[in-house]
Amino acid sequence: MARRRTLRPEEEDLWQAVARTAQPMHPGKGQGMRSGGDDLPPVLAKEKVLPAQPALATFRVGEKARTAHGDDLRQNAFGRPPAAPLRMDAKAFSRMSRGKLSPQARIDLHGLTLAAAHPQLIGFVLGAQARGLRLLLVITGKGRRPSDDGPVPGRNGILRHQVPLWLMQAPLGPAVLQVTEAHFRHGGSGAFYVYLRRPR
Repeated sequence: MARRRTLRPEEEDLWQAVARTAQPMHPGKGQGMRSGGDDLPPVLAKEKVLPAQPALATFRVGEKARTAHGDDLRQNAFGRPPAAPLRMDAKAFSRMSRGKLSPQARIDLHGLTLAAAHPQLIGFVLGAQARGLRLLLVITGKGRRPSDDGPVPGRNGILRHQVPLWLMQAPLGPAVLQVTEAHFRHGGSGAFYVYLRRPR
């Protein structure tokens, strides 16, 4: 254990200035620190007891991950949006996802910047809804592959990532009933089916 030393005058002055602003932890026991260091107050406060962390749910290898938010806007590292909950007629959705329904209008955003693509998408979707159309095809392209093959997978296709988010947010969100990746005959992972609500 280190030996205590006598405080120098400037250290004593500093200690007194600090001691005047301090509240005693245990009133009645030792009111300060003498220069000799014989009567030292406790320095460390009692350790705070942290609330117990909730236990993690058990997970077995091969089990499907349980997600709390089915309608999450986040996307994985490969740019695929998570499966959105079904909001349209199941039979129509099945036909649409198998490429059996023909889109009534299409827009090709592929090659545009985000700044140019966003207003074009808004005008196209709201105009189509005003004309009473229901099924649209939005072509984004698959995007370029990342130039390096690093350890972390990179996202390719900024439009492919951004368009589903724009379709779920204002001003397009209220007009859109369902967004899903197109069938390969209509562009596959480089395009999206957009199923619109009926205009009111």
